[in-house]
Amino acid sequence: MSKINNYFIDRYKFSSYTPAHMANTKSAIKRIRRISKQTKVNKLRKSRYRSALKKMNLLIYDKKKKEALKFLPKLNSELMKISKTGIIKKQNASRNISRITKKISAI
Repeated sequence: MSKINNYFIDRYKFSSYTPAHMANTKSAIKRIRRISKQTKVNKLRKSRYRSALKKMNLLIYDKKKKEALKFLPKLNSELMKISKTGIIKKQNASRNISRITKKISAI
């Protein structure tokens, strides 16, 4: 049994979704192209949503109530945009907003 030394998988190229390269029809080839574009857009949106949540949680952790109240409408808007596009469910967005609002009022 031989060792494989320089075996590296590019995690961006082979992420959670890798398109099948066995498309036979023209429409299937187009669909693969479309899905890969949609995947990139969805990842970008999801990362924006996560970073907004992290920013808000950091403000709450540092007990900066004024800044948190100022950032709350932006976070609310971001969460609703994400839920509208179907990346997260609407109930998930509402739950996050509700919990964060409770945390802010508890500061």
